[in-house]
Amino acid sequence: MNDAEILAEINRLVTSEHKLREPGAEHSPADIKKIEVLLDECWDLLRQRQAREEFGQNPAEATARDENVVEHYQQ
Repeated sequence: MNDAEILAEINRLVTSEHKLREPGAEHSPADIKKIEVLLDECWDLLRQRQAREEFGQNPAEATARDENVVEHYQQ
């Protein structure tokens, strides 16, 4: 996945999250949590790619990390 594809996925997920949060939308807390995790994974991958490129490494070698990693970052 390249940066443009990752950003497109982020935009798709944000749109889905907004629809779930609309008044009257039928969803479970798990639905929103799933989207939040996917967003965190996408943002993490994008940041990895950008960092690799900044330091002269191949951004294509960045790998998506799972929920257990991205959900435990300190803000």
